[in-house]
Formats: sequence, structure tokens, C-alpha cells
Amino acid sequence: MNDNSVKDKKSIEPLVSISCITFNHGPYLRQALDSFVNQKTSFPIEILVHDDCSTDDTVSILREYEEKYPDIMRVMYEEENQYSKGISNISGVFNFPRARGKYIAMCEGDDFWSDMEKLEKQAMYMEAHPECALCCHAAGIVAMDGAFRTGSELKPFAGTRVLSAEEVISKKENIPTASLMFRAEHAKTLPQWYFDCPVGDIPLQLYMISKGNAYYFDEVMSMYRMGREGSWGDSMDAEKAKAVAVKKWEQHFEAMKKLYEAFDEDNGGRFRTAVNEAVARSRFLIDLKEDKTKAVLDPANEKFLKELPRTEGRLLKLKAKHRWLYELIRKTYIKVKRR
Repeated sequence: MNDNSVKDKKSIEPLVSISCITFNHGPYLRQALDSFVNQKTSFPIEILVHDDCSTDDTVSILREYEEKYPDIMRVMYEEENQYSKGISNISGVFNFPRARGKYIAMCEGDDFWSDMEKLEKQAMYMEAHPECALCCHAAGIVAMDGAFRTGSELKPFAGTRVLSAEEVISKKENIPTASLMFRAEHAKTLPQWYFDCPVGDIPLQLYMISKGNAYYFDEVMSMYRMGREGSWGDSMDAEKAKAVAVKKWEQHFEAMKKLYEAFDEDNGGRFRTAVNEAVARSRFLIDLKEDKTKAVLDPANEKFLKELPRTEGRLLKLKAKHRWLYELIRKTYIKVKRR
């Protein structure tokens, strides 16, 4: 039974705090908020939203939901965009410290939860397993226009089960952010390397796995919204666009390498093998973006190459060994597709 409409909720400590960050999510925000308030739980919840100075109708939507759900909605509105001021991990700076719940569940304003018993399943598991610091699940993929991408799912692990620390540290596919639930007590003692990282989900996962184990539900309980935000080609020539992209990729790799090294040092090297593998995989994927064919043929990267879809892996090998043949096949495919 969902008791989230009870009027004296402010006097009741929530078991779960939902952390949502928004910035110009107007077209998608109602779907996210509805998936929060319609959760079927046997416990109280609160919804923590941080709006980073949106310029669309995000603010008006949030005020509408505040008025409709005054006992569970707690919104923080910024007058200046904090991300542009260098604060990249908004959740950790603004939402986690004010969470009253025992657990925190994450979902950004352009994603949403598809299973109305998601919070109940995760929280009840964590209540029964105090050794569990992090809980996650599979996700579906939806396009920016709302169309579902059938057959496309984010399943970073196989089968519902307890995960080893090594699996969480070095994984071939990212854990969906909207699937994460973790203990709030740990979210309030985050290390500096969490705040230094340009992304928030991976350092959060690393820190949580150092505090306990993780559990994975092999069920699609949330939706990840995937789409393009634009093309470099719209504003600059291809050569300049590639140079800008390479610079960004290299900066990202260096930041992630620094993150893993700091995590490894904090944990006395006990996860060193998994950390080194995670860094090597990151380097390989960046090399693919930069079209460095040597990375594909390097025996040290064979494991990472096999993690890619089979057809993609074969095409990459063909490209590395016989680029002329690869280009011929690619051009032929494009011509046939356009007919």
C-alpha cells in the first residue's frame, strides 16, 4: 500500500530519499516525477530535486508538483547555474547532504522509473541485508521523442545476484544511474576524489563497494533516455571538430585514470587488479573513438574487443587490417540503405 499521500509526512522520517537533478528537462520531467510519486511503497519517501537554473518550463512544473505534493517534495532552486561554475557532482553537493532517508535512490529529470515497485524491492532487500551498500538493476532505453527502443536494454551483469567488488569496479557496461540505491550514511562521507571527478555515478559506485557488497536485480525497472544533443559539424569543420573531440576524450580519460588511482590508494591496493583492468578498458575505448587501429590488434586488448557486439568487433578488426576493404563495404552498405 502506498501511503505517500498521508498529510503528516513531514513528521515521519522517510526510509528512502529520491535524489533528482534537473536542468532544462521540461519535456520529460513530468514522466520522471510521476514515476516517483506513483511508487507503491510500504514506507514513507521524500523527493529531493535540485534545479540548476533551468531556462525552460522546468521550474513551473516543479512548483506545480510542490503544490500538489507538499509533504514529500523538497525542491532547491538555483539562481545561477552551478555546473558552469565548476560543480560537476551536483547530487553529492546539494542533494545527498539534505537526505533524511536511510537510503538514497537516484534518477535524473530526463529518465524515469518503469516499475512502480522498484523502491519497495530494493529497499526491502537492503533492509534484510545490512552488508549491502549498493543496489542496482537493469534498464530499458527510450529515445528523446519517447519511443521505446525494442530489444535494447542496459544489462551490465548476468542474472539476479550479489556482485563482487571486482565486478563493480571493472565492468564492460555502465550501471544505469536511475537504478542506483545506496545507504545515505555513506553518501554523507564521500571522499574528495568523488567531488574531483567530472562524472558522479562511477566514483559513487566505487565508494559504495568499498563499504559493503552490491546486489543486482536482473529486471528492467527504469528507462534511460538516449539521444543526440547536436553535432560538432553544425558549428565547425570536420577537422576542427575531430581535434576538439580528441581533446575532450583525452581529458576524460585522464580524469577517470586519476579517479581509479585515488580509489586504489584509499583502499590500500586491495582492488589493484580490477582497477588496472578498468583503466585499460577505458584507454581502449578512447583509442577506438580516436580511430587508433593499433589498439584493436594489440593482444592485451583482446578481452575488451570481445566485450563489444560480435559484428562490431569483426568490423573493427577488418578496419585495422584492411582499411580499404572496410571502406568499400561501408560505402556499399550506405548506398544500399539509401535506396
